[in-house]
Amino acid sequence: MKKFRKVLDGLTTSSPGGTIGSPSCGSAAGTPTAAPTPREIDVQETLVSENFQLCKTVRHGFPYQPTALAFDPVQKILAIGSRSGGVRILGRPGVDCYCQHESGAAVLQLQFLINEGALVTACADDTLHLWNLRQRRPAVLHSLKFNRERITFCHLPFQSKWLYVGTERGNTHIVNIESFILSGYVIMWNKAIELSTKTHPGPVVHLSDSPKDEGKLLIGFESGTIVQWDLRAKKADFRIYYDEAIHSVSWHHEGKQFMCSHSDGSLTLWNLRNTTRPFQVTFPHGKIQKDGRKESCKPILKVEYKTSRSSEPFVIFSGGLSYDKAGRRPTLTIMHGKAITVLEMDYPIVEFMVLCETPYNNEVQEPYAVVVLLEKDLIVVDLTQSNFPVFENPYPMDIHESPVTCTAYFADCPPDIIPILYSIGAKHKKTGYSQKEWPISGGTWTLVTLQMLYKLKTSKVFEKPKPGEGRAAELVEEDPFAVQMVSWCPQSRIFCVVGISAHIILYRFSKYDANTQIVSLEVRLQCESEDVISPSENENNPCFSEQGSHSPQPHHQHPASPGNRTPEGIKDSIPCLKVKDRVVRVPPGYQSELVIQLLWVDGEPPQQITSLDINSAYGLLAFGNCNGVAVVDYLQKTILLCMSTLDLYGAADPYQRLTRSPRRNRQSTSGLTELTDNQQSIDMERSKSPTSGNLLTHTHTHTCTSHYQNPYSLYENSRENSFSRSRSSSVSSIDRDTKEAVTTLQFGESYGRKSDALPTPCLWVGTSLGVVLLIPMSIPTDQEERMEEPVTIGPSGAVLMLKSSVLRFAFLDLVGALIQSPYEVWRDLNAPEDPDRPRRRKLVHFSPSSSQDACGDGHLAVVCSERQAKVFLMPSQSCLFVHNITESSFVLRADVVSVCNSVCLACFCANGHVMTLSLPSLRPLMDVNYLPLTDMRIARTFCFTNGGQALYLSSPTEIQRITYSQEMCDNLQEMLGELFTPIETPEAQNRGFLKGFFGGNAHTFDREELFGEAAAGKASRSLAQHIPGQGGVEGMKVAASGAVGELARARIALDERGQRLGELEERTALMMTSAETFSKHAHELMLKCKDKKWYQF
Repeated sequence: MKKFRKVLDGLTTSSPGGTIGSPSCGSAAGTPTAAPTPREIDVQETLVSENFQLCKTVRHGFPYQPTALAFDPVQKILAIGSRSGGVRILGRPGVDCYCQHESGAAVLQLQFLINEGALVTACADDTLHLWNLRQRRPAVLHSLKFNRERITFCHLPFQSKWLYVGTERGNTHIVNIESFILSGYVIMWNKAIELSTKTHPGPVVHLSDSPKDEGKLLIGFESGTIVQWDLRAKKADFRIYYDEAIHSVSWHHEGKQFMCSHSDGSLTLWNLRNTTRPFQVTFPHGKIQKDGRKESCKPILKVEYKTSRSSEPFVIFSGGLSYDKAGRRPTLTIMHGKAITVLEMDYPIVEFMVLCETPYNNEVQEPYAVVVLLEKDLIVVDLTQSNFPVFENPYPMDIHESPVTCTAYFADCPPDIIPILYSIGAKHKKTGYSQKEWPISGGTWTLVTLQMLYKLKTSKVFEKPKPGEGRAAELVEEDPFAVQMVSWCPQSRIFCVVGISAHIILYRFSKYDANTQIVSLEVRLQCESEDVISPSENENNPCFSEQGSHSPQPHHQHPASPGNRTPEGIKDSIPCLKVKDRVVRVPPGYQSELVIQLLWVDGEPPQQITSLDINSAYGLLAFGNCNGVAVVDYLQKTILLCMSTLDLYGAADPYQRLTRSPRRNRQSTSGLTELTDNQQSIDMERSKSPTSGNLLTHTHTHTCTSHYQNPYSLYENSRENSFSRSRSSSVSSIDRDTKEAVTTLQFGESYGRKSDALPTPCLWVGTSLGVVLLIPMSIPTDQEERMEEPVTIGPSGAVLMLKSSVLRFAFLDLVGALIQSPYEVWRDLNAPEDPDRPRRRKLVHFSPSSSQDACGDGHLAVVCSERQAKVFLMPSQSCLFVHNITESSFVLRADVVSVCNSVCLACFCANGHVMTLSLPSLRPLMDVNYLPLTDMRIARTFCFTNGGQALYLSSPTEIQRITYSQEMCDNLQEMLGELFTPIETPEAQNRGFLKGFFGGNAHTFDREELFGEAAAGKASRSLAQHIPGQGGVEGMKVAASGAVGELARARIALDERGQRLGELEERTALMMTSAETFSKHAHELMLKCKDKKWYQF
C-alpha cells in the first residue's frame, strides 16, 4: 500500500508533468477561469506487482485446421489434433481442455491409452509424445524423436504397453509406452514382403492386431500389399498383392475377415481361408454405364466394419463418390444390410470414428454413434435410429458463421440477463436432433465454460440488394453487412452495431414479439466548402459562439429521404443500403428500433465509422469518423450535432492548419472481414487503422481520403506502416494530405469547463492527433420534458493533449474508485400496459460528487493513447500524472478494469506486451512479453474486462481466454475440470469353454517376452532419441500449488489403491464362481456318462 499526495496549485495552467503545449490545459476561448483553492488529493493504492501474473486459462471454439481424431470408449473423452500442434480434449459439456506441442508441428495421429489417463500423439516432425491426462493441465511425460524415418501410422492394442509404429520406409517399430524406448524388435519391409518382389511396397498405412490372435499383426502398405506377420515366429503368415492402393483396413470382430478401402472407390472383403483373391469387391457409388464399364470413383479414404447382435453389420466409409457428379458435397455413407444411407456434409471430412459399446476388438462391437470431424465442424450421428439423426452439439464450436471482425467482453453482468438471453435464443434452435444423451460424457465439470446464448443477424433490417444493384458493393468488396463495431449496455439491454457500410443499428430487448417499423436517419457527416477556415480566420472568427454552440445546426440534420443523383450522374445524399420501409413482424429478443446511415456526398462514399458510444440514461448515441462527430437523440429520433473535427476546436485549435488543393484520387473502402496471418498483409492492414495518426487537410469541398485505404497502393510503404514502426503526431503544422479521425467517444458526468461548479452530462471526444475535446450537454430531467424538449449540446473549446491517437477514457472519484456511466434500468416497451404501474424511465446516476463530501468536488479523468497515459484533475484540467507507455511500439487496446477490489489500466501493445499500470499514479505493475508476433486478428479482437480477464481470437475459429490476475492463476487448478475419472475397465465377455479351447492361444501371448530387452535387445541409438518430459514434475508442482495439494495427492493414491484392491477382490470372486460352475458341470457330465458304453457316445 502506498500513498500518493500531490498539492495542486490552481493558479498555474499546467503541472510539472503537464501536457505538451499550453493548449492542453487552456480554458475555453475567451473564458477566464477562477483559481480553485489549493487542496490535497489523498489516494491510497492497494495494487502491487504481486497481484499480477499472466497465464492462459481456457480455449473455446472449433479447433482450427483439424487433422486427427481419437476416442476413449471407457473414459468417453474425445481428442482432436490440429495442424498447428494443438490438441483439444472434450468430455461432457463443460469439459474442454487445450494442449499445445512446443514444436508447433502438425498432429498426424492420436492414440488413447484406453482407461489409463494417457494419450499418445504422433506429430509431423516425426516425434511421439506421451501426455499425462491425470492432471488438470495435461503435460508431456515422454517424447521420442525419430531421426532416420518418418512416422506414417501408429497402433496401440487395448491393454498393451507396446505401441506399433509404421514408417514411410515400410518398416514397423515397437515402442514401450512405459519407458518410451524403442524395442530391438523391428519388422523390416524387405522381410515382410517376398524376396522375389522387386518393388518397394510403400509407406505403412495400416497396423492392427488380429482379433483372433494378438500375436498376429496385420500390416497394410500403400501400394496395395497386405501382410499378416506372426510376431512369435517372425515370419509372414500370408501376403496379399492387390492392384489398387490401400487407404484403410477394418477387421470383423471374429478375426476371420477384414475389409479394405481403395483409391478406385472400391471396398474389398478378404477371407483368411483364401487370400489369393478378395472374397467380395464392391463399388458402393459406382454404377454400370451403358458400355458396361463401371463409373470411375473417388478414393474411399476410410472404412469401418462393425458388427451388431440384433442386426446386420454396419459398413461406414467416407468418400467413394463418382467423379461425374461434380459439385457434390463431401459424404459419409452408412451401409446397413441392403440399405445405403448417404449423409452429405457441409465441409470436407477430416476423420471419422465409430463409437462402440465394447473396447475389445474380438467382441461384437455394437456401434451406437459415429463422430465425424469436418474441417469446420464436429458432428455425431446416432446409429441406433433408422433415420440416423445427428446429436445436438453441446459445445460452443460455432462461435460464428463468418469471420469474426470484433469482440466485446463483459464481466459481472446483471444476473437476470443470461437466463433471459438463453431462453429467447433456445426458441430459435433447430429441431430433428437425436433425443439421446450426448455420447461424449467423460470428465468432470469445469467452472470456466462458454455457452452460446443468442444470435442476431443484422442483415434482416435491410432490403436484399438486387443483382447488379446495391451501392454498398461499390464501397466494400466483402459482405456489405459485415459488423465493424459493437456497443452493449447490459443494464438497459440496448445494443448497437456498426456496419462496414457506414451504418449503425440500435436494438432494444423485448420478451414479446411486435409489429414495428424501423426508423431511419440519414446523416451527411461531410464538411461543406463554407466551413473551410484558414489560419487567419481561425484566429479572429471562431466557428461557433458560446450561445450558438448549444443548439444543433439545422443544415447538418438530414432526415430520411430517397436517394438521388445529380444531373451529371454523381451520387449524392444516398445511403449505401436500403432500410425496410414497411411494418415488419419481429420475434422476441433484440428488435431493431433505429438505423443511422451516412450518405454519399458529391460522388464520394461515406467514410467508415471509427468510434461509437451510447448512453441509455441520456438517451444519446455518438459516433465519429475521419470527417467529424455526430450525436443522435435516439429517444426523439433526431440529430443533435453533426460537426467536423475542426469545428469542435473553435478558437482552441492547438494546430496551425494549412489549406490544400482538392484530392487527386478517390479510394474505396476495404473490408474488415478478411483476417490474415501474413506479415506483409498485417503491415498493410495496419495502415488502414482508424487510429493511425492521420492528420486533417482542408479542401474546397472538405472531403477527405479514406482511412481504410487500398492496400495495394501501400505496398511500398508497408515497412514504415508496420506494427513496430515509430510514429509521432506531435507536430506543430499540419501540411499532409490526411485527416484527423475521431477515435474514441465517452459519455459521462463531468465538467465541460473549468468554471463549472457542478458536473453535467458531457461527451469526451478523442482524436487521432492525441487531442481530447469536451462537449457539455443540457438534458431535461423530467421524463415528459425529455421526450419533447430538445437536448442542447455544443463544444466548450476545452482541449487536452496526449502523444498519438487517443484510445480510452475512464473517470475516477477523488479516492480512486471507478465512476460508472449512468444508465437506464431496462424496461420492456412491448409489455402490456399496467394502469396501476405506468412505465417510467428509471435512471441510475453515478455523480462524481455524490459521495465525496470529505474530498470535495471534482474527479479524475484517465486518458490513454497509443503511446501515453495521463491522469487529469477535473474541472481544473491539470495533469496530475503522465506515463509514456511505449516508444518503440504502440498500444492496440487499453481498458480501465477492476482487479482485487481496485482499478488499474491494462494495455496490450503491438509488440505483444501486456502491461498494467496503477491508478491514478500510473506506476508500472506488470509488463509481460506475451505474444512474440501479433497479427490483425489479435489486434482487432483483443479486449480486457474486470476480474483480471481478457480474451482474443487465437485463430479464425478459436477464442483464447487469459488472466492477468495472480489470484485467478492460483485458483485456476480448482476451476478446471478433471479429464480422467476412475472407472473400472469392463470385463471381457465369457467366450465359453470350447470356443476358448479351440480359438487359439490369444490370451497366452506375452509381448514382454518378445519385445523386451532380454529377448529383442536394444534398438539403435541413432534411430530415435528419447526426450524426457516435464509432465510428472509439473503435475506435482500443480498439485502442491493448492492449499490441500499434499492431501489431494494422498487421497488420490489411496483411492487408486483401494480401487485396485476392489478390482482384485471382484476378479477373485468371479474366478471362484467360475471354478465352482465348471466343477458342477463336470460332475454332472461325469454322472451322465458314467454308465454308458463307448459305442453309445
